[in-house]
Amino acid sequence: MTTAPNRVLSLYQSSIGKKLITGISGLALVAFVVIHMIGNLILLGSADGYNQFGHSVERLGPLLWLLELILLGFIGFHILMGVQIFLGRLRARSQGYSTYASAGAPSYQTLSSRSMIVTGLGLGSFLVWHLLTFKFGIRYTVPGSEMRDLARLVIEKFQQPLYAFGYGGVLVFLASHLRHGSWSALQALGALNATVRPIVYGASLILAIGIALGFVVLPLSIYFGLVT
Repeated sequence: MTTAPNRVLSLYQSSIGKKLITGISGLALVAFVVIHMIGNLILLGSADGYNQFGHSVERLGPLLWLLELILLGFIGFHILMGVQIFLGRLRARSQGYSTYASAGAPSYQTLSSRSMIVTGLGLGSFLVWHLLTFKFGIRYTVPGSEMRDLARLVIEKFQQPLYAFGYGGVLVFLASHLRHGSWSALQALGALNATVRPIVYGASLILAIGIALGFVVLPLSIYFGLVT
């Protein structure tokens, strides 16, 4: 008789299981990205408000550490499953990736769907740089308090062309990854049918562009002196 651990392992090792894990972790990461974007936008209105927001997050203490571990787990599984799915497709596709053929109309195959491994690994590399720069970067403090002056660090960095425009370039990768990933995650979870699929497919493009614009407005506003 198959035990529960064996069933879980079999699901993990199957292509369906890998897609499920990728879809669930991907949707969790989309939610985090949206929350992170909203937090960033606070700085457009108030440096004090941005620092207060960051301080409130830091004060979560052990709960924050737990959430960060969970988030790290989602990122790790998402990358691992994505690489395994990609390698599996490489082994299964003897003709390589030089020729693509639609499985039927309408085709949902796009440049973003074919470049998921590239944009995903690019975003993973950027995440390391981003954390080293901001989370583990210079710790300025607000005068007269122990509160971290994260606003000062962000403004200082995005006044530099490399950070401002490099960040914008990474957002092209993010938009491309979200454009395919958000709708295909729901597809993998069986949440889409023939009627809903085209609507969600179109909405994923709007979501991807909206999130990318929501992120890029801050570094460009800082670089061009609209936020100081």
